[in-house]
Amino acid sequence: MTKQTITASQLADIVGGTVEGDPSVVVHRMARIENAGQGEGTFVANPKYERFIATTGASVIILSEAVPCARDDITVIRVPDAYLAFVKSLEFLYTPTQWLTEGISDTALLAADTSIGEGTWIGEYVVVGKNTRIGNSCRIGHGVVIGPDVTLGDDTVLYPNVTVLSGSKIGSRVTIHSGTVIGSDGFGFAPVGDQFKKIPQTGIVVIEDDVEIGANCAIDRATIGETVIRRGAKLDNLIQVAHNVEIGSDTVVAGQSGFSGSTKVGKHVVIAGQVGVAGHLEIADHVTIAAQSGVSKSLTQSGKTYLGSPAKEHHQALRLEGAIRQLPELIKKIRELEKKIEALESSGITI
Repeated sequence: MTKQTITASQLADIVGGTVEGDPSVVVHRMARIENAGQGEGTFVANPKYERFIATTGASVIILSEAVPCARDDITVIRVPDAYLAFVKSLEFLYTPTQWLTEGISDTALLAADTSIGEGTWIGEYVVVGKNTRIGNSCRIGHGVVIGPDVTLGDDTVLYPNVTVLSGSKIGSRVTIHSGTVIGSDGFGFAPVGDQFKKIPQTGIVVIEDDVEIGANCAIDRATIGETVIRRGAKLDNLIQVAHNVEIGSDTVVAGQSGFSGSTKVGKHVVIAGQVGVAGHLEIADHVTIAAQSGVSKSLTQSGKTYLGSPAKEHHQALRLEGAIRQLPELIKKIRELEKKIEALESSGITI
C-alpha cells in the first residue's frame, strides 16, 4: 500500500465533518484506537471502544456528534456517521499496490476468438476459453482459468487462481477473490436402486454488477436455468451457494455460510457466519439471521431477526432460551416433589 499525508482540515472536508482543535495536524495513516500514535488518525463507531478516547495516542479522532471527548490535546473531527467517515478516510489515505503488470502477459493462453476490452490487464499463465468476452479495464490475476462462452463486464477484478467455468455471466465492477470457483457442478444425484446417478448440470451462473465474492467460495451452476447473485450482494470467504439459488441485491453473507439448492434469498438480507439454509426455501427482504443459525423453513416476514437451530424469531428464541436455562432447577424441584409423594404414600396417605 502506498501512503498519503493530509491535514485534519483536509480530512474533514473529505469525510464531511467539522474540526474541533488544531486543523493543521497532519495524518498519514489510520490505526486502531488502542494502538494509534502521533501522526495517525483513528475513530470510534462502537460504544464499547469509547473508553479508549481518554488514552489513545492518535493525533486525530473521528467521532459521531453525540460522543463526548474531554481532551484538548487531540483534534476531533465530528461527523454524522463515524464508520462511514472512517471508510472514506481509508479510501483517500491508502492506494492498493498494483499486483499486475500492465497489458497481457506473454504466458497467457487465450482462445483465438477471445474478445478483450481496452485497458484490461491479464496476468501470468491465465487460460481463457473459446467465445469468451472480457470487458474494458478488467484485472485478471495470475493463474486464473476462464472457460468458454463466459462474459465479464467492465472494471471486473479476478484475483489469482479464480476459476470461472463455461457459460458464466459476470457483470461490471465485480470483485472475486482467490480460490473461488464460479460455475462448478451443482450437487444433483438421482437415487437408482442402491446407487446415485448424476443429474447433468446444464444451467449457468449469473453474477450481476457491483458484487464482491470472497476467497475460496463455490458458486454452483444451475441444474437448469440460472444460479443468480443479484446486484450489490457481498459474500465473505468460504461460502457455498448451491444450484439454482438466488441471492438478492445488497444482501451480505458472512463466512462459512451455505445455501442448499433452489433457495431464494431476498434483498438487503444480513446473514451472519456459519448459517446453514436448507433447500427450496424463501427468505424475505430485510431479514437478519444470527450466527450459527439453521434455517429449515421459509422466513416470510420482512424485517425480522432470526436465530438458533432451527431458526426462530428473535423474541421467541430468547423466551425459549430463558425457559431452557430454568430446566435444571425445575427438574430438581420435580424430583424433590416425587420423593415427598413417595414418602406420603408409604405412610398410607393416598394422593
